[in-house]
Formats: sequence, structure tokens, C-alpha cells
Amino acid sequence: MELTFVVIFCLCIELSQGIFFHMKETEERCFLEDVPEDTLVAGNYKLLASKGKHFERSKDLGVKVKVIDPYDQILLDRVYSSEGRFVFTAHRPGEYKICISSDSGAWFGGSQLRVHLDIAVGDHALNYQEIATKDRLNDIQLRVRQLLDQVQSIAKDQNYQRVREESFRSLSESTNRRVTWWSVAQLVLLICIGFWQMRHLRAFFQAKKLV
Repeated sequence: MELTFVVIFCLCIELSQGIFFHMKETEERCFLEDVPEDTLVAGNYKLLASKGKHFERSKDLGVKVKVIDPYDQILLDRVYSSEGRFVFTAHRPGEYKICISSDSGAWFGGSQLRVHLDIAVGDHALNYQEIATKDRLNDIQLRVRQLLDQVQSIAKDQNYQRVREESFRSLSESTNRRVTWWSVAQLVLLICIGFWQMRHLRAFFQAKKLV
């Protein structure tokens, strides 16, 4: 019973993170997000500019979002308003780099900015209110849709973890083989050096007529 509760609890953990950070107008901050294949990723953001001791929304500044996939291909590169949402689909499994910056034209420094960022992955990136309105779903149908999406998201994550485990296992086996062959090579080299030293000493003693 306890094990079942733990499993259910782990499956219900939300794959989202909300943070805020400060940066200059000319700075760029990047974050890494590990995402399974064919998974939706959404980011809700809000950019605030320093006004004295407070931070306020600035209509003059926008947010530039750049997303780079695990193969260093640019998946998204777009300028948004100072508050909004960006969405992309990860077609390849791996680490995605999400970079946030302002579209300020300042060359140096600039004002201090505060960025609120909430990144959601998988079914947590879906807006179920919009889905319910668009597909005309009642409460029960919407709940079933949510559960199906959660199961699909969990299955994708499990498959991705298996791929990562296989990759790590292959890397470990390859490293172990290299270490083994290097040890064998060192042993063979030591034997050859010892054999050469013995022959050299024997020739030296014979030349000196000590043997």
C-alpha cells in the first residue's frame, strides 16, 4: 500500500518550474531543460524594468526567446511582448537550451530587469481551459483527457529515461574496455622494458667478462 502511494505521488509531480532573476538590458540568460521526444514545452514570462526602487512593466521592451535543440539547431528565435507565453515541441530527446534576453537597443549596460519565468513540460504545458472551450468538453471529458495526457507524458518520460540509461551503460562499458586495454598495454610495455633491460645487462656483463 505504501509503495503504491509513493508511485502515485511520484507520477503526480508537476513537471514545471517557476523562477525569477535579474539581468541587464544587454544580457542574455540561458537555461537547460531535459525533454523527451515529441513533448510540448511552454514558457510563461513577464519582463519588468527598474523604476527607482521598484520594478514595473515596460511597454518599450520586448522579450527575445531563443531555443536551441540538442544538436545545436535553432528551434525558435522570436521577439515577444514584455509579458506572454512561448511554446515549442521537442521533436528530439535531450537537453534544450532556452535563452531569454530583451530586445533593447542599448550598447552597454542599460537598466536592471527582472524576469519571471515559468517553464512547463508535457501535459503541464497544455491549456486545458482552451481545450475544453475549443472541443466543447464537459468536466468529466476534460478530466479523462487530462488523465490520458498524463499517462502519455509519463510513458514518454519513462522511454526517455530508458534511452538515457542505455546510453550511459554503453558509455560505461566503452570506458571500462578502454581502461582494460590500457592496463593490458601498460603490462605488455612493462614486460618488454624488463626483457630489454635483462638483455642489456646480460650483454653488459658479458662484455665485462663478469659472466
